[in-house]
Amino acid sequence: MSDTQTLIENRPPSVAGLFLERVAATPDAEAYRYPVPSPAGQGPDEWKSLSWGQAAVRVYAIAAGLIELGVQPEQRVALASSTRIEWILADLGIMCAGAATTTVYPQTNADESAYILSDSESRVLIAENAEQLAKAKEKRAELPELTHVVVVDPAGVETADWILTLDELEKRGAARLEKDPDLVKDRVGALTKDQLATLIYTSGTTGRPKGVRLPHDNWSYMAKAIAATGLVSTEDVQYLWLPLAHVFGKVLTSGQIEVGHVTAVDGRVDKIIENLPVVQPTYMAAVPRIFEKVYNGVAAKARAAGGAKYKIFQWAAEVAREYAKVSQDNFRRTGTASVPFGLGAKHKVADALVFTKIRDAFGGNLRACVSGSAALSPEIGYFFAGAGIHILEGYGLTESSAASFVNPGEAYRTGTVGKPLPGTEVRIADDGEILLRGPGIMEGYHKLPEKTAEVLEPDGWFHTGDIGELSPDGYLRITDRKKDLIKTSGGKYIAPAEVEGQFKAVCPYVSNILVHGADRNYCTALIALDELSITEWAKENGLAGKSYAEIVAAPVTVEMVDGYVKQLNEGLQRWQTIKKFRLLPRDLDVEHGEITPSLKLKRPVVEREYKHLIEEMYDGSRER
Repeated sequence: MSDTQTLIENRPPSVAGLFLERVAATPDAEAYRYPVPSPAGQGPDEWKSLSWGQAAVRVYAIAAGLIELGVQPEQRVALASSTRIEWILADLGIMCAGAATTTVYPQTNADESAYILSDSESRVLIAENAEQLAKAKEKRAELPELTHVVVVDPAGVETADWILTLDELEKRGAARLEKDPDLVKDRVGALTKDQLATLIYTSGTTGRPKGVRLPHDNWSYMAKAIAATGLVSTEDVQYLWLPLAHVFGKVLTSGQIEVGHVTAVDGRVDKIIENLPVVQPTYMAAVPRIFEKVYNGVAAKARAAGGAKYKIFQWAAEVAREYAKVSQDNFRRTGTASVPFGLGAKHKVADALVFTKIRDAFGGNLRACVSGSAALSPEIGYFFAGAGIHILEGYGLTESSAASFVNPGEAYRTGTVGKPLPGTEVRIADDGEILLRGPGIMEGYHKLPEKTAEVLEPDGWFHTGDIGELSPDGYLRITDRKKDLIKTSGGKYIAPAEVEGQFKAVCPYVSNILVHGADRNYCTALIALDELSITEWAKENGLAGKSYAEIVAAPVTVEMVDGYVKQLNEGLQRWQTIKKFRLLPRDLDVEHGEITPSLKLKRPVVEREYKHLIEEMYDGSRER
């Protein structure tokens, strides 16, 4: 048996146990950094640190406080908050109390929040602020199981017998620990690997969300498997901004506890650009939309700077892509990422003119990024690879505890999601569907045995619903969601995500695009533009001062986007080409339910919302 197998197979039953081990091993080492906003928002935030020992004091107090409120093992404690240090401490506190965390996105409306709290039978809600508390107050009559709400940020909150602050909870817990110092350690010691640790509700495109049951063993396996990849070390500084209510963000907390590196945590997306030079992370995880926004922002800035600078950027971008493709290909064949002398010389010039500025914007120390949750356009991936920002694509689902595949460090291949994590098995079904089996797979859907049986076979194989192909040496390429594949009326299959990804690499102003064509005789697209970059473009094109809706309705804007659509079509098969498109009057967003909180497109919702525009594009076509 290899050292990696031994490490994984001899894992403890829970991440709560791993946390206690980490605290005992390195109590004085830095664990977390978090921002404290300056008064009245004047000046930059002050970043503070917690050592593992200091974090443990708060985690044990939260755990003991929950026990004091009557929370029993495996009972659910809901957590409705954005990504912040208190989310991590509360989640660890819940697990150390032997309870299970029900994650709730802070953007979730009152009706769906109430459904999740009710379906999960959550006894306590840890709410970020008055806004999250208000949802529970509004629906309290529908939540007989909910006995207490604990508020993290007490501004504007009136406490009651059933409402207390996180500070009050910690004080109660600390008092209980004075009487019973082994209380938390005993709860953690009693945990078994099959006990429920987390209940994450998937944001379904139709109907109610399903609760995915993830026992303690899922997270313990993930922690050990992430460490076994060798991608992170104790010297790393991670910048964590992803939603922790989402499985992708949550899994990163498990890996960090096992490895013991520093995590800087701040979920404010509008602060990412400001935070990166301050935090100077060595690695961070993100969703493709972030890389697309950075790429489009850099391209739009270069275009706005005038002809010469834009030409330099376009030349540098092509050099970056060629450099990345050649070096990755050579590494695959020879084990060395070498490039011909001429290409190397061009790359050196491009690096001095363009790439160093991009790396500096990411903080200057970034060794690698992990991208997941949706497909990254290979052309954008190659651009960043050539610029020295190495994006390791990974793959997983809520049902597989997030991390099933990841690209292996230096041997990463843009356009693939890499190889399975140690201990995870994969096979491709006859229809191309990816099947997974291993310790990361969920126990099942909460109170939905029929739904569980639809995707989870008795021998442990999980049907992902994604289509993919494996290379002879084990790299997986995702081609599309099984249910998202389009079959035209001419019988041709099209993977819309592939076409959409190519357009994002071509057009620097796109925010979201949906390709439509199922049972039609040609493909069309709904396109939403990025408000910031299109507003900058508008200033240079006679539309200064116009609203977003006015800009996208202007003939000059439609003509500009049409040029990019034609450029896209040049690289597509005839049946994939976009024959018509419509610009949307606003960008897609979470609030309207058109994208998930992890920024995935909800196709049925968008197609339903803009059915009139889709039908307009097929009016008079031969299929009618």
